[in-house]
Amino acid sequence: MWQKLHKLIFVIFVGLTSIIAEDNSKDSVQVISPKKAALWALIPGGGQVYNKQYWKAGAVLAAETFYIWKFNEHRINYRYYKESFPLRKSRYLEKRNKYAWWIGFTWMYGMLDAMVEAHLSRFEEIMTEDIERIKKVESEK
Repeated sequence: MWQKLHKLIFVIFVGLTSIIAEDNSKDSVQVISPKKAALWALIPGGGQVYNKQYWKAGAVLAAETFYIWKFNEHRINYRYYKESFPLRKSRYLEKRNKYAWWIGFTWMYGMLDAMVEAHLSRFEEIMTEDIERIKKVESEK
């Protein structure tokens, strides 16, 4: 099962990189697309890599990996429960479900963060423009 999952992740990664790798530059300024950031974010930490926020990509990937690992650990303990285990069987089920929710929340956080950062990528540039000068030029036309 895990081999199939690894193959699926690899195929998705290769497919996304080939789709996203096309160069769409405008006036030699690289524009960050929220749509591409969302596509990259299908892979945990991928949207942050697309936005060049590598430290945040590592944090999202590490959190996602940790939650998947804990989910799998509690899933196995629940499925193959023995009386000698330190917790009740229902407690392993609760913990498994908790980590499943955390996997979803972390994935959604990575997706939303990537899209917001892509939208706000030009914020500094826009805020430093001289708006009064632009209005004068437009009114003179």
